[in-house]
Amino acid sequence: MVSGQTVVVTGGPTEKTHRTRWWRVHDNGGASSTISFLCVSFMLFSSIGLLYTNMMYNGNNYESGSVGCQPDSEGSWAIGVFYGDSPFSLKPIEAMNVWENTSAAWPVANPIVTCGSVTGSGYPSNFVADPFLYLQGDVLYLFFETKNSITMQGDIGVARSMDHGASWEQMGVVLDEEWHLSYPYVFDYNGQIYMMPEGSKKGDLRLYRAVEFPLKWKLEKVILKRPLIDSFIVKYESRYWLFGSDHSRISTKKNGELEIWYSNTPFGPWKQHKKNPVYNTDKKTGARNGGRPFFYNGNMYRLGQDDGETYGKRVRVFKIEVLNPYNYKEVEVDLGFEKPTKGKNAWNGARSHHLDVQRLNSGKWIAVSDGDRTPSGDMTRRKIVGWLLILAAGSLVFVMGMLLGFVRCIVPLSWCPHSINKRSDSLLVWGRSSLLASRLRHYLSRLNRLSSVLRCKMNPKTSLGRFAFVVLLIASIGLMFVGIGYIYGGSGGHESYAINHQYSQFTMLAMTYDARLWNLKWYIKHYSQCPSVREIVVVWNKGTPPDPTEFDSSVPVRIRVEEKNSLNNRFKIDPLIKTRAVLELDDDIIMSCDHIERGFKVWRENPDRLVGFYPRLVNGLGPLEYRGEKHARKFNRYNMILTGAAFMDNQAAFRRYWSEEAAAGRAVVDEFFNCEDVLMNFLYANATSSGTSVEYVKPAWTIDTSKFSRVAISENTQAHYRVRSKCLERFTTLYGGISSRMVEFRRRKDGWDQ
Repeated sequence: MVSGQTVVVTGGPTEKTHRTRWWRVHDNGGASSTISFLCVSFMLFSSIGLLYTNMMYNGNNYESGSVGCQPDSEGSWAIGVFYGDSPFSLKPIEAMNVWENTSAAWPVANPIVTCGSVTGSGYPSNFVADPFLYLQGDVLYLFFETKNSITMQGDIGVARSMDHGASWEQMGVVLDEEWHLSYPYVFDYNGQIYMMPEGSKKGDLRLYRAVEFPLKWKLEKVILKRPLIDSFIVKYESRYWLFGSDHSRISTKKNGELEIWYSNTPFGPWKQHKKNPVYNTDKKTGARNGGRPFFYNGNMYRLGQDDGETYGKRVRVFKIEVLNPYNYKEVEVDLGFEKPTKGKNAWNGARSHHLDVQRLNSGKWIAVSDGDRTPSGDMTRRKIVGWLLILAAGSLVFVMGMLLGFVRCIVPLSWCPHSINKRSDSLLVWGRSSLLASRLRHYLSRLNRLSSVLRCKMNPKTSLGRFAFVVLLIASIGLMFVGIGYIYGGSGGHESYAINHQYSQFTMLAMTYDARLWNLKWYIKHYSQCPSVREIVVVWNKGTPPDPTEFDSSVPVRIRVEEKNSLNNRFKIDPLIKTRAVLELDDDIIMSCDHIERGFKVWRENPDRLVGFYPRLVNGLGPLEYRGEKHARKFNRYNMILTGAAFMDNQAAFRRYWSEEAAAGRAVVDEFFNCEDVLMNFLYANATSSGTSVEYVKPAWTIDTSKFSRVAISENTQAHYRVRSKCLERFTTLYGGISSRMVEFRRRKDGWDQ
């Protein structure tokens, strides 16, 4: 220092430096910067979340639209129909090969009554359950619980079938009280038709009589002033017996209690069985009734609910051996029902808690059963998990704020000595007098220093700090997306699409050989889980065929071994195929089951067309040249669908392909060992007098597994395209051009042809 000279110290941060170091925050502005950062982050992440939700989940497959079929905490119950030679040999309707032309259901598949079919008739419904049949000659009436989407309580609906259960006409709601109704047990007595629904919320058991069957009912009598649930009345020997459960009793074990009453008439007076409650045990034992009792070979059988793993897990069957006023004995027998194999992709994959079995005039047996794809409480669990994940995403955002310097205090500022100048006297007195408060303040003060430590370790100006910020940002957005998926994405299962409230099935067909076995195993495991797939047929062109038991499949797999290695085998007529729709899909293509189901829906709406996922355009501009999808997109038109991923009518398509007219085309396919899909497009175009013969469905994503196994059929794309261009010339000479059959993308209302 020089004596007498004033020294000015400089080098502090300039105003420009303050502006550029936007992550730094003064102590006095810590609270406002924290609040500002959190508000901006909240608005930004909320906007991203809303956009993601609208893009991903607004198109959920709720069959009826926005009024009914809303997510419900009780489940998404639906009703299916089954047939058999006895009550112990029941098969679902799809196994019976019942065809319904008006809805392009070839064959009809379960479920046959859903919330969508009820809502579509003008009665908004979230689910249907507890089905009971009533037979009048060859006409079937189906009574069931329907949960009103507006009042959120159960009403009793009815549907009618004139074709032995293949299709059902919704007739409306026939019983709507001020309290919840379910379990509409319908029976005959003295020439009258009665219904005894469960209405335990009212505190009694009521009997209604049909005034104008099936639509008008009148309260006949309150037969028991007890809130019995899931009750039925059956005549056995000389008495009428009433079975039901009373959950209002003290020490009653819910869903594990069963009572029996008896009388000389269904109107009472009713007397209690001497051993009531005959059951008061674990809920998995089947004590609670699960449908109508039935008689077979002189024995009476009772159906009970197994509610052990989840409410309504399955139906158990009991043969009644002793029933009198003093004793009751039953033994469990096997119903012989095939268990669903597709899990939450099946309409009844998680649970089924009700069954009504009756004998038809033909001597055959028919049954109706309800089912749900998710276990009880699934929606509540998903929401809890979803919000926890979103909360975790928010925590990561908080850490990002600490890293950037916007968040300097984790706990309220009153506990942060470095953030305030003075605390209140009362707080000081309390802090001095309380050892706990002192220790807590010390701990929280150390916790608040975490922000400074974090910035020191991972300074945002360093590469490590920037990397940490990017990782935190990606993780927080990812957690938010997964959380939203849990909340709004449904059960995670894939659902099939209905046409006129009816469902159907299709057969998948893949052509392959021994070198592609790895592809095939992955293919079968994935696609066998799709809801509408009935069977997978593997056309084996070369090598030793595998054993079908090698595959992890939820549906039957059939290996069709061919004598000649020819691409024409793809379309060979196969009388063992039981469905009209066939999805020809190469074994190296993996896509979402939902988009497969979309394609099937579009095909059912247009069964005379090829419906697929890979569009191509052949136009008349210059020489005929085969080009990829980009060419079609350039002109916003297409007139071909590659049949390596396409739905078709196997009856029409396969016969067309093996007709005399197509013989010359098949020879070209064998000559080039290529172009069988191109030939099929020409044949479809020739068979269609005017308009389009193809429809496109855009998949969200696809995986080419041949890239992993390195056994692609067409590894050299340019050479492959040159061969197909030659095919175009040959087929045009044989069958005429198809350039005039062009259709535009984005023309359908469903928006699936973008």
